[in-house]
Amino acid sequence: MKYFLILLTSEFFFTSGVKAQTAEDSVKIVINQLFDAMRNANAAELKETFADSAILQTIGRNKEGGFYVQNEKVNDFADLIGTIKKDSADERIIFESIKIDGPLASVWAPYRFYYAGKLSHCGVDSFQLVRINGRWKIQYLVDTRRKQGCE
Repeated sequence: MKYFLILLTSEFFFTSGVKAQTAEDSVKIVINQLFDAMRNANAAELKETFADSAILQTIGRNKEGGFYVQNEKVNDFADLIGTIKKDSADERIIFESIKIDGPLASVWAPYRFYYAGKLSHCGVDSFQLVRINGRWKIQYLVDTRRKQGCE
């Protein structure tokens, strides 16, 4: 009985601070790596978060009030991030919804984007991730951008 109590007590101390990583946690890690790379102005690290065939799009509004979709290449985006000053690009998100089915994950994340410490714009990021060789990669990222309603 004495040995059982010692084993039970040691099990409690060694596992009480350890939390198993969920599938949702592993998806969040990749997305957070993207935004860490942006803050660090690290183009190579940013590229690592995306799948080879990834698609980037932004939904914007033109002067007439209509909507348009703008495509961007991951390499072009990464190269741009690599040219800015560290800590200039700070995108802060809230993981509102994460859905996972096997190798596919979908994330809806409202955000606020700060440039050089000032609020630039806000919107929503919609991510589609795929599990490739055991690692989550961003396959598709589309976002909205607006200046109003960001406060």
